[in-house]
Amino acid sequence: MSAIQGLSAVGHGQASLPSAAAPPDWIACASVASTITRERAGVQARLPTRTRAPLAIAASALLLWLIAGVGFANYDTLYGLVWGQQLSRAELPQYWLPIAPTPHPLLEALGLALAPLGAGLAAGITVALGFLALAACGWVIYRLGSAWFGRAAGLLAALILLTRVPILSYGVRAYVDIPYLLLVLAALLIETQRRRAGAPVLVLLGLAGLLRPEAWAFSAVYWLYLAWPSTSAHPGYTRRELAGLALLAAAAPAIWLLSDLLVTGNAMWSLTNTKHTAEELGRVTGIANVPEYIPRRIGAILRPPVLVGAALGGVLSLLWLRERARIGAAAGVLAVVVFAAMATFGLPIDERYAFGAATILCVFCGAGVFGWMALDPGDRRRGPWMAAGAIVLVGLVVALPGQLSSAHSQLSSLARQQSIQNDLIALVDDHAITLRCGPVGVPNHAPIPLLALRLGVAPSRIVSAEANQIQTGVYVDPASVEVQREYILDPHDPHTAVSIPPGFIETTGNRSWLLFGKCS
Repeated sequence: MSAIQGLSAVGHGQASLPSAAAPPDWIACASVASTITRERAGVQARLPTRTRAPLAIAASALLLWLIAGVGFANYDTLYGLVWGQQLSRAELPQYWLPIAPTPHPLLEALGLALAPLGAGLAAGITVALGFLALAACGWVIYRLGSAWFGRAAGLLAALILLTRVPILSYGVRAYVDIPYLLLVLAALLIETQRRRAGAPVLVLLGLAGLLRPEAWAFSAVYWLYLAWPSTSAHPGYTRRELAGLALLAAAAPAIWLLSDLLVTGNAMWSLTNTKHTAEELGRVTGIANVPEYIPRRIGAILRPPVLVGAALGGVLSLLWLRERARIGAAAGVLAVVVFAAMATFGLPIDERYAFGAATILCVFCGAGVFGWMALDPGDRRRGPWMAAGAIVLVGLVVALPGQLSSAHSQLSSLARQQSIQNDLIALVDDHAITLRCGPVGVPNHAPIPLLALRLGVAPSRIVSAEANQIQTGVYVDPASVEVQREYILDPHDPHTAVSIPPGFIETTGNRSWLLFGKCS
């Protein structure tokens, strides 16, 4: 029984907690609490300050992986690795294939750097980086919450973040949205520690802007803030310095547009193709849907108890701890505004695009429960805030079994997908899937980037039967209805009925896949 299964059973009174495991929230708690304890005990004399955070993050990432019991690269990330692999062979990345994801220049650069290591190692390192980014997000949120409202608030914010099912799900599948979130949060932490920090913040936002274009808007707004008349507390920048910072802010969009232009001849390829794909798949887009769907997406990530805590923390901290809360409130509002602006350009209002706003609300939920600790000991407002925070904390604890159950269900589903994917990889490793007789046919678009990466070929050599039927080669068919149902991009996407190409005969297979071949 996996650790998540055991924890889910505990939440329903079915089993005892395995002694060697703890849920993801307890992992972050143990990691952060361990660091705090070492500091108080004077261990910092033996452990340099600069190494404590990386070690805590690495340990947390390892424990998250052990408890999740699953980890693999998703469709979008696999395509990024494939395109990087193509670049390593001096080929142009094939962006224009049906249902291909939006290209992310930084991910392609990673794929290019990892290409010499081979497909298996490249994918493994990418997954490891995904877990490290997930753990680092927890660490940075702890630091932000600590800086704004105290350590207890920061710790609770980290626990909440690392127990959100969508965050965990995207983290274990190495989506670019988690490293993007980390870069943006790290930029916010630097600005929290040193106002008008300038270049370090823009560098991090620039890297984030090579993963998601929302960071371009953050960079632009931050540059305008830097250009605002200075105060005695925050000296301003000279015109020459502002010009240099403007170049930093513009670097990410310039690189992305240039990349699209060089590959496709259209500098706006990513925008137009993303809009086209969203329309083709029936995704929710448009400013008219913003009032309904943005709150719905954020609510789906956080759930009601956290939303209540965030509302309490937001109101009380802005009333009584305004200086502390101001930067977080501004960041949260900006995240929602930029999210809404992206929707006006026809981009989908997806759940993962709400991660930034949801993360800030995690910090304010921490403030709702423990923000009173930032008030002076004799302050009469501590009592009412403490009482309200205690009610929120009870609500969070009561909701924990349901959260663990949801996590168990999601991770179990992902484990089945990984098992199916591993069976497909095994057929490649056994040389059962080859290009000797022609292209490789697959039942839908989901296996295309995985097979292209593992076979070391252009993704156009892997053909979806929903788009075209191969005449010769190898056709890969699901071995059961369960595999057919589990291994698709999205259950809500439109699907076309497909069949084994005429004249193909069964050659081999395993528990998840059957292979059919025809050489002439």
